[in-house]
Amino acid sequence: MKHNINNPLGVFFVLILVISSLTVSAKKIKLGFIPLTDCAPLVAAKELGLFTKYGLDVELSKEASWANIRDKILNGELDGAHCLFSMPFSVYTGIGGKAGSEMKIAMVLNNNGQAITLSKDFCNLLGYKEIAKVGAAIKKIQARKEVTFAMTFPGGTHDIWLRNWLAAAGVNQKSVGIITIPPPQMVANMKVDNMEGFSVGEPWNGVAASQGIGFTHIASQDIWKDHPEKALVVNAAFANTNKQELKQMMKAIIEACKWLDVLSNRKKAATWLTKPYYVNAPLAVIEARLMGSSDLGCDLGIQRYKGDFMTFYKGGLVNTPRKSHGMWFMAQYVRFGMLKAEPNYKAIAEKLVLDDLFAEVAKEMKIPIQPDMVPFKTTYDVNFDPSNIGAYLKTTKK
Repeated sequence: MKHNINNPLGVFFVLILVISSLTVSAKKIKLGFIPLTDCAPLVAAKELGLFTKYGLDVELSKEASWANIRDKILNGELDGAHCLFSMPFSVYTGIGGKAGSEMKIAMVLNNNGQAITLSKDFCNLLGYKEIAKVGAAIKKIQARKEVTFAMTFPGGTHDIWLRNWLAAAGVNQKSVGIITIPPPQMVANMKVDNMEGFSVGEPWNGVAASQGIGFTHIASQDIWKDHPEKALVVNAAFANTNKQELKQMMKAIIEACKWLDVLSNRKKAATWLTKPYYVNAPLAVIEARLMGSSDLGCDLGIQRYKGDFMTFYKGGLVNTPRKSHGMWFMAQYVRFGMLKAEPNYKAIAEKLVLDDLFAEVAKEMKIPIQPDMVPFKTTYDVNFDPSNIGAYLKTTKK
């Protein structure tokens, strides 16, 4: 059937045909997430219609564990996911998966907002951020039972916060047990005394405090202020063959990050996250910690964070994926004996971090790009210079 494009009715039919063909050919993009508060950028982009605004058909898939996320990204069942920033480095180096497997980091989703929760056994032995008392408290509990701590994925961010905390406290990590438990199962496992502490993202620290089974001892931003936490991580083939769709996805998520950093919007975000198909945790706990207010538990009162609670954009400081940060995590693997030999830090970071792609998106959105490959320091550690990691490893605590 022919349509005369000089006729208004003909133009209308042509437009309908074009729109229909675009709709039919649009590929559904599947993004995974773990039920944690910091999956909020993906949830907000979906709920606010931002993926649709950028011409994308995105399905969000709630996953049971970080291992599930890893496997599904690698086999292409997921195009991408809300993911631990350090997971691609852990997997590539063989700590958390098959060595050489590539998961690409497109952007950072949030800074801060994780914590280490200790069981009631520690309640009268130490309080909030009392690092100097940790060693003696552990020894006192070890006099009657083994002490085990949980994290969420080998070489993941929560694993490294836990190990940095032990090192800062002067505790030999080999003197305690360290096990892997998926985030949503942390509270239930502490209830049945499977561990004496855990390192995890919110809201599970807040849930443990609200249920009276533990208390928030230290937040991850106390260990490294404004650290990278979760990232948008994508399947390598998807990044190579769907560059335009990935860029549009990143733009939608960056808009969501900006929206989330308007504090008056966070209560709305909390009402989405509390739903069973997202995080499925109490609204009051999710909302309070999103707003920077942490009821610590164990009668320690409320800790209010200002500027260093969970952030998603922070004037453009959050989203740049930095190779130096990836190199820092790999240095931790060597520091704590998870790798027996130093990897090729720079080559691996360049392979896995899509900083050039982020730069394109940032330029198109007129948002800032943060400097990379410059020295920085975390709270309880020595200076880290990505150009001289050997010097760092010689002087840091093991």
